[in-house]
Amino acid sequence: MDRSAFFVLLAAASAACGAQAQTQTYTDNARVVGVQSQVENVSVPRQECRTDWVAQARPADRRNYGGAVIGGLAGALIGNQFGAGHGREAATAVGAVVGAFTGDRLAGRDRWDQSYESVARPVTSCRIVNDVQSRLVGYRVDYEYRGQRFSTLMPDQPGPFLPVRVSVEPVGR
Repeated sequence: MDRSAFFVLLAAASAACGAQAQTQTYTDNARVVGVQSQVENVSVPRQECRTDWVAQARPADRRNYGGAVIGGLAGALIGNQFGAGHGREAATAVGAVVGAFTGDRLAGRDRWDQSYESVARPVTSCRIVNDVQSRLVGYRVDYEYRGQRFSTLMPDQPGPFLPVRVSVEPVGR
């Protein structure tokens, strides 16, 4: 049995060697007849931002302390006219406080009509924009070898000639 396995293995090896002996491969040059660049469009996202100025209402700060000061002085003078000793001091203090509140109210009477003012502030808004860019993916090369035309995709331009691998083997018997 070992002999039969040996002969089968020997027959297979000789058949494989015989097939390779009949096939011949060599390189030759084919003439390039046309080259076209191949591009693809690629979408590249980017962020685009802009700043706008927006009007915003805010409370106006138009405080006038002159009315409170004058009212406080007038109230203190009037309060000083009443009482004696510590009572006079207390009346002067109460008069100053009441006069300050009254003077502030009288001075700010027109302030409530225009209590807000418009102020500009920046507002930034962003969005994603897709830019389309063309990218070179290779070259379609048309070439001619022995009267027949062929085409292939290559990463680089080949020049006027293209090396080709030629394989010659007999057609089955």
